[in-house]
Amino acid sequence: MGELRKKPCTAVVLAAGQGRRMGTKIQKQYLLLAGKPVLYYSLDTFQKSELIDEICIVTGAGDEEYCRQEIVERYGFTKVNQIIAGGAERYLSVWNALQTLDGNGYVFIHDGARPFVDEAMIARVYEEVCAFHACVVGIPVKDTIKIADEDGFVKETPDRSRVWMVQTPQVFETAIVKQAYSKLMETEKTNVTDDAMVVEQMMQIPVKFVEGSYENIKITTPEDLKIGEIFAKDR
Repeated sequence: MGELRKKPCTAVVLAAGQGRRMGTKIQKQYLLLAGKPVLYYSLDTFQKSELIDEICIVTGAGDEEYCRQEIVERYGFTKVNQIIAGGAERYLSVWNALQTLDGNGYVFIHDGARPFVDEAMIARVYEEVCAFHACVVGIPVKDTIKIADEDGFVKETPDRSRVWMVQTPQVFETAIVKQAYSKLMETEKTNVTDDAMVVEQMMQIPVKFVEGSYENIKITTPEDLKIGEIFAKDR
């Protein structure tokens, strides 16, 4: 593992979401999961990882001090070297974080609402990004997927063996993803839904899929919280 570690790695953990689908006043990343905030789990994994050198948390504007006291200081996440305010959309939050990084090494962009990233996943994606420069964690879909037309009828059925569900972390050479986002900010495109899409469209660089985990769920709804309780207790 030490021989692979040639460049510094920063984890950017996005925790600025409002969690409207959760139906609670508390933002989803601060809801308790087996007695600890959802956000705790991914930060704990990055804190303990030999590959991650520093962590940047992107939180909601005005929540920086709460996050510092109730998450970072309370649980002793010493790798967190900055907490910054996010933007109105995900891509703006990522851009805010990228502007604070220099162009060296690799950046792991991760949704704070995905508590179950693990060290094996981090190691897999690190090895691949060293070779391919741009990687995204994901899993092959289990179900048949249908593409609908504008009237709600089935238009096509893609080959399930080639359809993946995209997860995070999404990992890039820092210089590449910074340049991609810089180009994005000069355009009128606001329909980007993940970082790989920005790199694909702005840089025309192929993004490599890396095996994630079926437990690497995003806590978005009350049902997800129930499932997450089971995974958290298993750990």
